[in-house]
Amino acid sequence: MDKLYEIMKYLFLGLFQGLTEPIPISSSGHLVLAQHFLGIEIEGMSFELFVNTASLLAVLLIYRHDLSRLTFNGIRYITTREEKAKADFRFIIYLIIATIPAGIIGVFFDDVIAGIFKEGIQLIGVTLIITGIALWFIRNLRGRKNDSQLTLRDAIIIGLAQAVALIPGISRSGATIVAAMGLGMTQETALRFSFLLFIPISFGGMILSFSDIISDPDFSALFIPYTVAFLGSLVASYYSLKWFMGIMARGNLKYFSFYCFIAGTLAIIFG
Repeated sequence: MDKLYEIMKYLFLGLFQGLTEPIPISSSGHLVLAQHFLGIEIEGMSFELFVNTASLLAVLLIYRHDLSRLTFNGIRYITTREEKAKADFRFIIYLIIATIPAGIIGVFFDDVIAGIFKEGIQLIGVTLIITGIALWFIRNLRGRKNDSQLTLRDAIIIGLAQAVALIPGISRSGATIVAAMGLGMTQETALRFSFLLFIPISFGGMILSFSDIISDPDFSALFIPYTVAFLGSLVASYYSLKWFMGIMARGNLKYFSFYCFIAGTLAIIFG
């Protein structure tokens, strides 16, 4: 019975993380809240990094055609300098540049970030409210800048926004989409850049998580619960991102802003 409860606990957390990862309400912050209010304690960041890998696979599945086109055109531009492929090549370069800030902070300040998770859920409440405020400011923006019109400045600003989102409660998708739309991008371009940007940073986290999990002395006991959580996160991430793409197309970000205000306030009051 205890074993079944353990598996169900991890399945719930995997589904919960997968549901909240693509949408702009901070999956890391909600994972902390879920563990706190349900009395579940998972030490370290290896679990979050592991289920994030499932979200990564969901993103790869949904954006597989974009990734295929970017890869093909990137290689074609390098080898032939064909002008038609230049925009996609530049898009790849900007993704790489935008990855750097969060990559550096994630590598050198991993312990500091992990420490923030232990500061208490009142901090998560505050950062959720900050996320809500940011979403509120861009709720009615309708930019015109498409993929081919991005600049180096855009990439740097969005990269810095993603770095800020390493703080629990600051949504990664929310921060990058807010930055992108604030820079005048269309909803489609902002969404695409945000989630393609998720791929390299999540891939780095995947490498870190596997080394941490394999070196865990309880690895054999955790194998089944982690696998269940992984599968739950994969399914939930896929359908959550599909749903969010529809929300973005209709421009209904204000509802996520309202949610962050309510969730953040409740976390502060009851934390």
